[in-house]
Amino acid sequence: MLNISPKSISGKIDPSKYNSFAAIGQYPLARRILLWLTIIFGVFLLFLFLPWTQNILATGQITTLRPEQRPHTIHSTIPGRIEKWYVQEGQHVDRGDTIAFISEIKDDYFDPKLLQNTEDQLKAKEQSIDSYQSKVNALNKQIDALNETLILKLEQTRNKIKQAELKLKSDSIDYEASITNYTIAEQQYNRYIELKEKDVISQTDLEGRKLKFQEAMAKKISAENKVLASRNELLNSKIELNTIETEYNDKLMKAESDKYSAISTVFDTEAAVAKLQSQFSGYAIRSGYYFITAPQDGYVTKALTTGIGETIKEGTPIVSIMPSKYELAVEVFVEPMDLPLLVLGQPVRLVFDGWPSFVFSGWPGASFGTFGGKIVAVDNLMSDNGKYRVLVSPDRNDEPWPVALRVGTGARGMMLLQDVPIWYELWRKLNGFPPEFYQPANPANAKNNEKKK
Repeated sequence: MLNISPKSISGKIDPSKYNSFAAIGQYPLARRILLWLTIIFGVFLLFLFLPWTQNILATGQITTLRPEQRPHTIHSTIPGRIEKWYVQEGQHVDRGDTIAFISEIKDDYFDPKLLQNTEDQLKAKEQSIDSYQSKVNALNKQIDALNETLILKLEQTRNKIKQAELKLKSDSIDYEASITNYTIAEQQYNRYIELKEKDVISQTDLEGRKLKFQEAMAKKISAENKVLASRNELLNSKIELNTIETEYNDKLMKAESDKYSAISTVFDTEAAVAKLQSQFSGYAIRSGYYFITAPQDGYVTKALTTGIGETIKEGTPIVSIMPSKYELAVEVFVEPMDLPLLVLGQPVRLVFDGWPSFVFSGWPGASFGTFGGKIVAVDNLMSDNGKYRVLVSPDRNDEPWPVALRVGTGARGMMLLQDVPIWYELWRKLNGFPPEFYQPANPANAKNNEKKK
């Protein structure tokens, strides 16, 4: 009943006898509505004071922590033609296993005995070096012998000059004596003439003195000839000394020239030997590139060049390979405005594609199917998508990541920031303020730990 009329029938009839009274009933509806509104408003107020973890949402994919553990391609070092395959896609290979064999396509390397012929040329050049070195040694001995002979010849000629000088001195003394004898004989002869004119002496005495005068003259002339001959002999000896020096200097210069020519030839041959050695090493190393081998343990994921007889250039990718041992990580991309909020060692919650999860971004502890991680690297250069790449590694103190994860799987990351009330978070978003900056308990220790890792 609505109780509009002031008159009431309460107590005058029995409501239990009438079904209409049981169907209508009397409820304090307004009070109940007010009560529920009050309860809802109180719960809402309590909800506003609940803690909320600010976070930065980012998407990315699974990768590996170390560059050498990421998928990569194997290239051909030299151009060639594919002759044989030794693997198939999906096959596991160990380091050094042969993947394919290629043959030469350049005519410079067609000779099947290229290594042997190059080695023979190298040996011939090395023997040529020995021959020229022997020639240099022989020329050194020849030069030494010429120097010794020159010393002896010079000493001999100098002795000869000394003898000529002594002979010249002796002949000069004899010549002076003959001049004195000649002068005395001349004076005596003139006196004998005067005596003959006075008839003091006979004609015979005069003729005898004249004879002695002529003998003195002859001795003088002979002594003078000897002096001239001695001087000529001394001059000849000096000329001979200069001739010997000139002659042997010419021989020494020629021997020295031959020696340096031989040394120059040795150097040229050594350069040729070094060049041949380099060629031989290059040919030997090149022959090893005919077999394309696996650089590390892994799985052949895809053959990028197929068929037999196909020609390839140097640097052409042959197959892609995924290492069998790797450490997973996640690379996510954040907006430039969120980059200053990130620090190394900051915790991250991750959700992987294909892995069931139930996520509350503001309450990471209440989420299901998320996994822990830590920021290990932040790029300083913007990526092509206009965002910055952040590398996240597994958190060793949290639940391990699923074993079934593979590189390339999509992932979403929540970089956890400061804990704030929900009312503050709503107020911040309404005003467009940035999140609170997350600061580790000890930033220095966090960075040092990351460096050690």
